[in-house]
Amino acid sequence: MIDYPNLSKLEELQKELKYQFEDVDILITALTHSSYANEQGLHPSKSNQRLEFLGDTILGLVVSENLFMKYPFYPEGELTKIRAKVVCESSLAMVAKKINLGEYLLLGKGEEITGGRNRDSILADASESITGAIFTDSNYDRVKEFLLSNFEIDIVKAVAKGNLFIDYKTELQERLQKHTKGLIEYRVIKEEGPDHNKIFYVDVLFNNEVIGSGIGRNKKEAAQLSAKEALILMGEDYD
Repeated sequence: MIDYPNLSKLEELQKELKYQFEDVDILITALTHSSYANEQGLHPSKSNQRLEFLGDTILGLVVSENLFMKYPFYPEGELTKIRAKVVCESSLAMVAKKINLGEYLLLGKGEEITGGRNRDSILADASESITGAIFTDSNYDRVKEFLLSNFEIDIVKAVAKGNLFIDYKTELQERLQKHTKGLIEYRVIKEEGPDHNKIFYVDVLFNNEVIGSGIGRNKKEAAQLSAKEALILMGEDYD
């Protein structure tokens, strides 16, 4: 067992995590940076690197499962892009900062002096080690609950317009034709403005029935937005 200098701080951290460890030694290991283990002459397995390895795998699985279930019409390539944005170093570090994880870490003197408690790479690794620790101490469902409560907002942001292009027309086609056959048509119903600054109004029709409308600065944009409106009216959430 590694001696933790202030056990009351571990209680404080567990309140931040909203998780109480059955085996607090696992939590201490998750907080032990390799620089501290080396400095104290501890075996490498006493640092958080093994838990970090496990947490990285679990995080990837939980996020992948969530994206797969939540966005059934996204192709593999787009899901991969979203996952990469969610599990990147900056996202992991942000989660660590939300729970002030840096102040609970056991760091070597060198890392302490050079600002390791606020370094994104160390904080990101600590987020993964905490993930691995919660899984080891409990089960998949419990760690999944922990991760989604912390990463759901990042997933939404990664999907949001501006962070990732969503091909609404393809999504609409796949959704409509999954259960029934029919004709999808995009129809320009109006144009406004001078040639150099036109506004286009486009309706999307399914079997000659209007199911969505969009306005854009070109026909392509207007068509995409009409498909997006149709998907929203069908129950998709893009906000």
